[in-house]
Amino acid sequence: NFLLETLRVILFTIYYPVEALIKLLIPPRMKDVSGEIVLITGAGSGIGRLMALEFASLDVSLVLWDINEDGLKETARQVKEKGASSVHYYQCDCSDRAVVYRVADQVKNEIGDVTILINNAGIVSGKKFMETPDALIEKTLRVNAMSHFWTYKAFLPTMIAKNHGHLVSVASSAGLIGVNGLADYCASKFAAVGFAESVALELTAEGKDGVKTTIVCPYFINTGMFDGCGTKWPRLLPILKPEYVAKRIVSGILSDQVYILLPWSLYILLAVKCLVPHKQSVILGMYFGAFNFMDAFKGREKKRD
Repeated sequence: NFLLETLRVILFTIYYPVEALIKLLIPPRMKDVSGEIVLITGAGSGIGRLMALEFASLDVSLVLWDINEDGLKETARQVKEKGASSVHYYQCDCSDRAVVYRVADQVKNEIGDVTILINNAGIVSGKKFMETPDALIEKTLRVNAMSHFWTYKAFLPTMIAKNHGHLVSVASSAGLIGVNGLADYCASKFAAVGFAESVALELTAEGKDGVKTTIVCPYFINTGMFDGCGTKWPRLLPILKPEYVAKRIVSGILSDQVYILLPWSLYILLAVKCLVPHKQSVILGMYFGAFNFMDAFKGREKKRD
């Protein structure tokens, strides 16, 4: 019925912005996650480690994945020192589908069904597209995007069956707006965002409202991954402190926030991107420094033997 459906859309178009404004003014109630099994990929360093530390006091069972076993051991040590009572770590190459499935089965057999899945593992080449080896392009896509497919396939069925769980995709602002010098990275992050949004809609269509989703899109974070990258206007687009980002992500999970864009100015920039002509968006990109972010890129230094 055209009239009834149109009326319904109009009513909800009025209601939901009002609801969002109220939630903005009144801090939402945080959900209790005690007893949940939280799996964090890329937990051997950076944001992954900091999120694990944030969860340490929340009475959850932590499952840590990373390809770097030494980093995992250090994260586990720090998390235990902070009071976590249940910590388990597994070396896992998230770019390898067979390894992801094997380690996922090991987790299910030894720990139980994961109820909060945080896809955080990521890499960056930092090279211009034509200078990036094919193998490195494929690796970036496998780690930053395809690994999400395999972890969802491994852990989502139980969440759907129980109508309970939370899927978290730590993507990037580079998954919303293209950046000069980050073609493979942007492609992988756009894929991660699109995949997470699509699965969220599938869950909604199936009535699985107990399985929550959160998509995180931060600007450059000072973790070492983007060492050397600058920002033209630090007041508007600051290089983010990793501790702040980790706290905001965990807070967003506890409040069932669907999108987390950091800093706040990204909401405005994304809206502008969608509204202005392409040539104007190019001029704005130059103004905000998007053409030169990667000029002095060094990346995280590799440890020497």
